[in-house]
Amino acid sequence: MITKEKTPKKQNRQPGIEAKMNPAPEYIKDNYKPAGKLLDKVALITGGDSGIGRAVSVHFAEEGADIVIVYLNEDADAKATSDLVEAAGRKCLLIKGDVKDADFCKNAVEQTVKTYGKLNILVNNAGMQFPEKDVKNITEEQLDITFKTNIYAYFYFAEAAVEHMGAGDCIINTTSVTAYRSSPSLIDYSSTKGAITTFTRSLATNLVDKQIRVNAVAPGPVWTPLIVSTFDEEKIKSFGSETAMKRAGQPSELGPAYVFLASDDASFITGQVIHVNGGEVVNG
Repeated sequence: MITKEKTPKKQNRQPGIEAKMNPAPEYIKDNYKPAGKLLDKVALITGGDSGIGRAVSVHFAEEGADIVIVYLNEDADAKATSDLVEAAGRKCLLIKGDVKDADFCKNAVEQTVKTYGKLNILVNNAGMQFPEKDVKNITEEQLDITFKTNIYAYFYFAEAAVEHMGAGDCIINTTSVTAYRSSPSLIDYSSTKGAITTFTRSLATNLVDKQIRVNAVAPGPVWTPLIVSTFDEEKIKSFGSETAMKRAGQPSELGPAYVFLASDDASFITGQVIHVNGGEVVNG
């Protein structure tokens, strides 16, 4: 269930999908206390313009990282996130393009390294969903878009990024609670999230000798633009009510999980998934 919350001082609402959401999502808590956990790191975040991606961008900046935001077409949202990063005293590079394009993904990584001289953290977060109750109505085109956006792109970015990463660097993937339980109206989407979970585990063991860690975060229902742009009004009204906490999460409640996995605090953690889902018990 969505509940109205006071807009934090750090939120800075701007034109774009984010600004049209009511209540406004919270990206970082007013009482969040940075500790320099990512000082002078460089992080590339796909889908970093809004929702969980914006929360990750802002939290990483507060922890001292310079940010690269890869986004599709929401210029106003991307600019607003960039402003928040810069308000935290860090640099922000905006790269606009389609993550379904392998060449674009590779070029985005190259542009990151050319601009900042390095890449320490890759957050694969961009995602797309098309709710459909009848499996027979999932078209080949929809299947293609969903898989290329949600899992192919993760491969593309990881393949390009590891060429520039070394010991102590990391990759964090955004999977979902739907990878661990059924989602009858998101069959193709949940399938990609299951693939992301397995991709995380396999890539972690593949890169362990390079001392590059690979982990994931599995959000439950979170109040983001993806929700209001893909679900109908009735679903939005009750969104999150199925959780033990009887509400949707805020992006601000996801950001610290990514900070933990990106920092040296998680130096002995790889191939794992952190579940931030409002109390749903899952295995794995």
